[in-house]
Amino acid sequence: MRGVNVVQAGGRTRVVLNLQYPMAYESRVEGNALYVTLAKTGAEEGAGKAQKFAEPKYATTVHSIRDINFRRGSGGEGRIVVDLSDPNVGIDVRQQGHMLVVDFQKATLPANLARKFDVTDFATPVTDIVASSQGGNAKITVTPKGLWEHQAYQADNQLIIEVKSVSEDPNKLTRSGSPNEYGGDKISLNIQNTPVKQLLQTLGEEFGYNVVMSDTVSGSISLRLQNVPWDQAFDLILERGGLDKRKRGTVLLVAPKDELLKKEELELQAKQQISDVEPLQTETFQLNYQRAEAFHKVLTDEKQRILSKRGSAVVDPRTNTLFIQDTPSRLDDLRKIIAKTDVPVRQVLIEARIVEATDNFSKNLGVRLGLNDISHPQNYGTGRVQSRIGGSLSDMARNTEQNLSKETYDPTTGIVTKTFNYDRKTLPGPTDLTNMSATGVNLPATTLKGNTPGAFSMILFNPSATRFLNLELSALEVDGKGKIVSSPRVMTSDQTEAIIEQGVEIPYQTATASGATAIAWKKANLSLKVKPQITPDGRVVMSLEINKDVPDTTLTSNLVAIKTKHVKTDVLVENGGTVVIGGIYEETESQATSRIPVLGDLPYVGFLFRNKRTDRDKIELLVFITPKIVSGELALR
Repeated sequence: MRGVNVVQAGGRTRVVLNLQYPMAYESRVEGNALYVTLAKTGAEEGAGKAQKFAEPKYATTVHSIRDINFRRGSGGEGRIVVDLSDPNVGIDVRQQGHMLVVDFQKATLPANLARKFDVTDFATPVTDIVASSQGGNAKITVTPKGLWEHQAYQADNQLIIEVKSVSEDPNKLTRSGSPNEYGGDKISLNIQNTPVKQLLQTLGEEFGYNVVMSDTVSGSISLRLQNVPWDQAFDLILERGGLDKRKRGTVLLVAPKDELLKKEELELQAKQQISDVEPLQTETFQLNYQRAEAFHKVLTDEKQRILSKRGSAVVDPRTNTLFIQDTPSRLDDLRKIIAKTDVPVRQVLIEARIVEATDNFSKNLGVRLGLNDISHPQNYGTGRVQSRIGGSLSDMARNTEQNLSKETYDPTTGIVTKTFNYDRKTLPGPTDLTNMSATGVNLPATTLKGNTPGAFSMILFNPSATRFLNLELSALEVDGKGKIVSSPRVMTSDQTEAIIEQGVEIPYQTATASGATAIAWKKANLSLKVKPQITPDGRVVMSLEINKDVPDTTLTSNLVAIKTKHVKTDVLVENGGTVVIGGIYEETESQATSRIPVLGDLPYVGFLFRNKRTDRDKIELLVFITPKIVSGELALR
């Protein structure tokens, strides 16, 4: 133990034990005496452990905050009562700017307490309280208003923090010279050739200050002031005489400016001389989360050196330990710096979803129409007109003997002979009266997206089966919907860039300086590149670059194109929230008609002489992003 400080304020007495390192303790009350026993533990003997305020010992037990209450004290002060799971929770209470921050080391906060408490209606200096979790620690931020002061004390499992208003001292002396910052009682002066020393002495004593004058203060002053604060009048007299003041409690030291500056310079030199002869101490700091080499560079940087001129630091990379030799005051500062900076870095899980939705519709209507005439009559029925309906045109032609052909193979010569049976006579040569050359209108429906159109055929012929009217109607309608979801995800530390990618590398030829050809490679990947930053209020700022490249092999040449979908942006998202960071919507609609001039425009029967195709394609691309701050317990699991 380095020392003991006892402070009395506001009806309370505080005893502060300055320890070399955190220790376990036991306290007991016997009569009117309080006994505090300090004891070492194995985990506490390492001098390199970071020192925390009010942290009595290290423990593997998980501490927690059970409840947070707020009350209004009898004097109008705000009283925050925090119920703890046990009295051994490490607590650090500090004023940060205009707020009061309380850190609970290695303590968990229930989900129902992780919120903002609005306590404005209690009419205290406290306006709101925010409780949150940061890694494996809990944090309470108190926002007061106006001038305030605080005190914190712990009784068993309860931490009590009191925040009360402070009235501004009407006799407070300021140096800014701004009229708004003078709050003393107003006075009027009308003096002629009054000694400066006497005038300052009278003003100070009148308003409760002891004024100590330097022997070099001299001269007289004539002044006339009406209804001005006395502290402003005091500063005006100092300025007129080339003087300045230093306030120490209720004592005002008045001297010429140069004399005060020289005196302060001598005091600084004396402190430096004491530091130069102060004995050095060596202490070991084993870092848990920072790299000792990186911290060593910060300590020994000539531009912003933390160690004194006599101080030195040595690194052991194997154990990630710093051996520092410096004055005790500098070692105390280093303990505070290491305690603030050697903390686990929070991690973020970033999940991106690239959703591609397609909606396709295509329709094709076509017709084939032809007239065949066989000059020699056949005996096909006795009626005047015969007809057959159904199937494709080629199938119907077989039934009406328009393409009754057969193949004969001669094994001796290897020749295949096609013959056509006409009126029970055999004629040489291939004959098919329903092929394309035999149709007068050849505008059938075509294949759409690999689908074959359906056909409806009808043949009309005379009783002798010598004249045929062939008609084939073909139609195809294709309706398709699809969705592709790509979801890359990656976990990284706060303010650390991460990238994940999957895909292929496409080779292509390039020309070298000598004129020869070489093979180069181009990536076609699905990738996510992100650098997150966790804000103090628990949100995530991300610099994002998401890319989805797909090879396009539809080109007729040997070249391969790459279809690219790329987004690059910065975005602020709530923890666990999902936002759309970009999207592309495409809609393509086309209609094409092929027709025979004049005939295709005829009413009622014009459809027999034209082909009509309709295509409608919709493509929508959406990119979602979801960040999740990972707690320390989840990361360990």
